[in-house]
Amino acid sequence: MSKRTRTTASAWLPAAVLLALAGNAAAQEAQAPAPAKARDLSAVIVTGTRADNRTESSSLTPIDVVSAKVLQQTGTSELSTALARIIPSLNFPRPAAADSADTQRPAQLRGLSPDEVLVLVNGKRWHPGAILLNNGVIGRGSQPVDLNTIPMSAIDHIEVLRDGASAQYGSDAIAGVINVILKQGAKGGDVQVTGGQYSAGDGRQWQGSANFGIPLGGDKGWLRLALQSGNQDHTNRAGPDNRPGFPQLGVNFRQGDPDVHDNNLLLNAQYDITPDVQLYSFGHYGRRQSTSPAFFRYGTNSPKPNNALIGQVYPDGFLPLEHADSTDTSLVAGLRGKIGGWRWDLSGNYGRNRVSYETRNSTNYAYLNDFGSAPSVFSDGILSAEQQSLDLDVAKDIQAGGLPNSLTVAFGAQYLRQTYAIDAGSLPSWYVGTSGVSGGAQGFAGWQPANAVDASRHDVAAYLDLETNLTDRLGVAAAVRHEHYNDFGNTTSGSLSGRFDFTDSFAIRGSASTGFRAPSLGQEYFSQISSLFYGAGSLPGLPAGIYNRGLVPVGSQIAQLLGAEALKPEKSRNYTLGTVWSPTDALTLSLDVYQINIRDRVALSGAISTTTPAVVSYLAANGISDLGYSSVNYFTNAADTRTRGVDFVGSYLADLGNAGTLATTLSANYNQNTVTDVKPNPTVLDNLGVSFVRLNRQDIQGYLGNSSPRSKLILNEQYNVGNWGVTGTLTRYGRYTSYVSSLASYNPNATPPVIDQTFTPKWVLDLAVNYNLHDWTFTVGADNALDAHPDRNIANNTNNGTLPYSTFSPFGYNGAYVYGKVRYSWQ
Repeated sequence: MSKRTRTTASAWLPAAVLLALAGNAAAQEAQAPAPAKARDLSAVIVTGTRADNRTESSSLTPIDVVSAKVLQQTGTSELSTALARIIPSLNFPRPAAADSADTQRPAQLRGLSPDEVLVLVNGKRWHPGAILLNNGVIGRGSQPVDLNTIPMSAIDHIEVLRDGASAQYGSDAIAGVINVILKQGAKGGDVQVTGGQYSAGDGRQWQGSANFGIPLGGDKGWLRLALQSGNQDHTNRAGPDNRPGFPQLGVNFRQGDPDVHDNNLLLNAQYDITPDVQLYSFGHYGRRQSTSPAFFRYGTNSPKPNNALIGQVYPDGFLPLEHADSTDTSLVAGLRGKIGGWRWDLSGNYGRNRVSYETRNSTNYAYLNDFGSAPSVFSDGILSAEQQSLDLDVAKDIQAGGLPNSLTVAFGAQYLRQTYAIDAGSLPSWYVGTSGVSGGAQGFAGWQPANAVDASRHDVAAYLDLETNLTDRLGVAAAVRHEHYNDFGNTTSGSLSGRFDFTDSFAIRGSASTGFRAPSLGQEYFSQISSLFYGAGSLPGLPAGIYNRGLVPVGSQIAQLLGAEALKPEKSRNYTLGTVWSPTDALTLSLDVYQINIRDRVALSGAISTTTPAVVSYLAANGISDLGYSSVNYFTNAADTRTRGVDFVGSYLADLGNAGTLATTLSANYNQNTVTDVKPNPTVLDNLGVSFVRLNRQDIQGYLGNSSPRSKLILNEQYNVGNWGVTGTLTRYGRYTSYVSSLASYNPNATPPVIDQTFTPKWVLDLAVNYNLHDWTFTVGADNALDAHPDRNIANNTNNGTLPYSTFSPFGYNGAYVYGKVRYSWQ
């Protein structure tokens, strides 16, 4: 049987299940007993289950339900930041001066890579961002979803599934799932304006938002709109250069948040075509313009000018600025309904992120040298990522013979197409020339024509879910999903989960699953070339001159010759065991321990020198005689990892009578990542005598290890009395370590270099006071009210004092932020 035949059979397998079950269900439906009623202690959830009566309190797997009200109480206007202040297993670091990393900041769940958490909106897969993080930041090498494209004013609630869910949803759901549920209906709305700034006097922000509904066709449908517009000024916590002759030049670097201006529009609509058939759609358009700094270039007024030509353009030096113009669009449209007791949903899904880059306030010395003048603004190129899918989901609660309760049978199929493209920048942005003068736009050189690519792939998937209560106390679920990608073939994932309620207040739950993450198209096809001038003797076997070093696609000729292999999907095994205890109606406690083993993690390799005589001869013998590269690296299935951790959530609601109510939530996470194996070097490199490591120490112990805090604790208090409300959130971020890569070989017992730095735990306090007057709510608050800062970098890690804070800080380093909000709402 051909691959295509096997894939087609897998895709239509659920249809056969439907036909087999339909006759049995029809015969039994008339006399079927009513299903056991779920304990309605919370809202019905839709994530991690396809039953229509499962609630948060009866979930078989750990899930957090975050309401719009709770999101608003965090004070921030960024969705990722809000979630990080609510869910201890989710982190949202704030890198700066790292090229594109602060344009689309990555969010982590359970300490894993940002692209190992699946993001859904209304249960539909959200598209990834176009930016691939290839600098020294958490999430290095990933192509994550940009959560902050989703306006908070559009959100009804968010369901965060803290468990592997590839068997239900496919790729990326290794760490868990974030499902954003949008507001519905024609009734109600609000308008809000917020503004604030940091206590240091910078980073001024404002944002206006509105959401409202419009009825369609009388009571047959509705259209809901959410609009958001905001602006953020940059912050700066950089210091002066402490080398002799530099301090008098003042602070020239910039370390902090970028300048950002963004606008978002999101619509959500539904229309009843018949009583049993609905047409629905939701879509988004957003544009974010951000400007980030590169490193300062010193002028002729300094002891060490950046370049001999700098006096012609910037005698006092210059700070290159990287401007990213990101446009995000999406549209989902579908039909759903019921027929013969079967719930069905057929939808089409389109999403695209396009990022255009410019380098501003800069120059290209090679271009200046060769042509006598150079621009100060450079068009660096365009990245774009696109996704289309067609989804069919079918489910029914049936009475299967011998089962005391109804069996939820769900199945479906998906066709997914993804594309990734790089458009080259203008000639001045990447021009090198032959003069020996440094080329490329200073700060961020553009993509060269050799980097341009337009790649695509497709995937066909089919799944089957079964869920039931075997007894009134024992609930179980099983799922299997098969996928066929045209670039790496087939993969199948499965899951089993169960929950046993010993009493009405105490239960245990557990799950075991396999999962996968398909390597992103960015990891397969992204490339970037940087050009540097090397003096005589710097590169073995080559004279002084300009040579390229770069990240090359795994499918390129030079990568293949130097040991690159086609990327495979990451494979995981997830295990979770937990307890849920509600000793009173006011108190709920849950504790879940987990282990996630991931095989073939995708990461950036170390650099491979291409200038030794053996490599030069080898490449020439294989048709590559133009040694434009001094070194290359590529993506590789580099390592196996193990993640172990524990999540705790406790909530208590105290009714104080006339004195009001006090809601307390204590949640915590402990998480440890370990690299258990690093793949051996490619044989060809060993034979050539190349000094190469597939992963360096910084990757092993840092990016894939523990450069995020191992522990995080959040204590939230919400007190309400009369028209007043007070919210306080105290967060403890545990210790984390910044590792260096000077010990290249994989030796976990090696003595750490003195420039490793472990950062001490920090407490961050957020406060807000609300006053409600009729339909108005007035809020004043302070995030990081005690002005906590992370430890400063040790001297060796400060770039001569100019960059005093670590890019790994989990809560940034801007200090206290004070703000005010005014909100008008109606029902």
